[in-house]
Amino acid sequence: MAHAMLSEDQVEAFQRDGAVLIKGLFKDQVDLLRAGVAANMAQPGPYASNNEKAGESGRFFDDYCNWTRIPEFAAAIESAPVAEVAADLMRSDRVQMFHDHVLVKEPGTSMATPWHQDGPYYFVEGQQTVSFWSPLDPVREASLRCVAGSHRWEKEVLPTRWVSEQGFFPDEGQYIPVPDPDAEGMRVLEWQMEPGDAVAFNYRTLHGARGNTSAQRRRAFSLRLVGADARYVERPGPTSPPFPGHDMVPGQRLREDWFPVLLQR
Repeated sequence: MAHAMLSEDQVEAFQRDGAVLIKGLFKDQVDLLRAGVAANMAQPGPYASNNEKAGESGRFFDDYCNWTRIPEFAAAIESAPVAEVAADLMRSDRVQMFHDHVLVKEPGTSMATPWHQDGPYYFVEGQQTVSFWSPLDPVREASLRCVAGSHRWEKEVLPTRWVSEQGFFPDEGQYIPVPDPDAEGMRVLEWQMEPGDAVAFNYRTLHGARGNTSAQRRRAFSLRLVGADARYVERPGPTSPPFPGHDMVPGQRLREDWFPVLLQR
């Protein structure tokens, strides 16, 4: 039986397409998350970036791994039904925290979020993964765009650095080049969204977003969770986020003192 916020059809769509819209997942936490984003931008963490790229206008701020120092983020994660919804979507009896991510595109920010899968950047492997991407402003054009079924591709897409577009790791044939879903006629899912709505997507789902040409900011909060089958894996280079000093070994579940278990059924 799915959480009251979810239908079985939505769970099926998440499993099949790798992405689904969840209306109102953070509807009661929008003000809390906006306050958290303001605190984050006022005091950026060590991983913060303004993604400055030659020829692009505006400001595209992003930062991650701040929930332990920004109480508003921790309170929103605790009070929204994210763990129950994640468990149902992943079909997992266990939900564990991975990290948070803030992405703010100021009005007139031309830079698109490049097409990418999150999984290859992470030191996590498993089918039971979910990210929630929730805008804190109404979005029309600058919504998240996901390629249906890409979480089941045989090979992952080469992770690249967003500004330089260089490969994150050496590619020894284990990756495919970054595709152009619009040009290649892939089925792209995207939704017009209200503050507090969320797109749920698998770590291996190819996704991106257009620039923000509107006159309004586009603030988004992302929450990344893992399920029962998720295990630590080594990559061909440093991961993003790096979590220095984690001391995990391949095949291990993520250490619970750093990545708390949010739900165990």
